Amino acid sequence: MTDTNAKHAAAEPPQPSFEESLTELETLVDRLEKDDLTLEQSLSLFARGVTLTRSCQQALDSAEQRIRILTEQSVDAPLEPFATDD
Repeated sequence: MTDTNAKHAAAEPPQPSFEESLTELETLVDRLEKDDLTLEQSLSLFARGVTLTRSCQQALDSAEQRIRILTEQSVDAPLEPFATDD
């Protein structure tokens, strides 16, 4: 890594967790629904919401892939459904 790349990587803020992104997204939706915003404010919040939605979707896709890998590795021990309290 060059000095320029190292400085750029260090300057980037840490990626928020899935839960943090989801909470921020819910807050944005509430603001868009309830607040009296200008068009520019609404567009800015909407753009941030799109970014957060993509981040959440990537996290969910990654989790799904990890689950697939784990379940494929356990072919010797097939999964059984949870017992329900009916």
